[in-house]
Amino acid sequence: MVITKIGVLSLGKLLGLIYAAIGALFGLLYALFAVVGGGAMLAMGSGDSAMGGGMMMGLGVAAVFVLPIFYGILGFIGGLLTALFFNIAAKYTGGLDIETR
Repeated sequence: MVITKIGVLSLGKLLGLIYAAIGALFGLLYALFAVVGGGAMLAMGSGDSAMGGGMMMGLGVAAVFVLPIFYGILGFIGGLLTALFFNIAAKYTGGLDIETR
């Protein structure tokens, strides 16, 4: 089986979704560490560290929403470019051989 062309929009949507899922995972991890670290700074109780702790916790919560969107957009654009360049290269090289059972 030889792949000679990839749907540009198809790969863009696929990679956009995959990267959005990766962004959600990273966002959750970032939020976890930011909330724990921010809580520790709030527990210290002094003015500057308490303010910094609250800001850190807020950024952690925002990361849960921002990172999946950001990663999804970059994955979509990356998928578009990958499929476009693959299609151009496949014209000159004959495509990609895939062996299936």
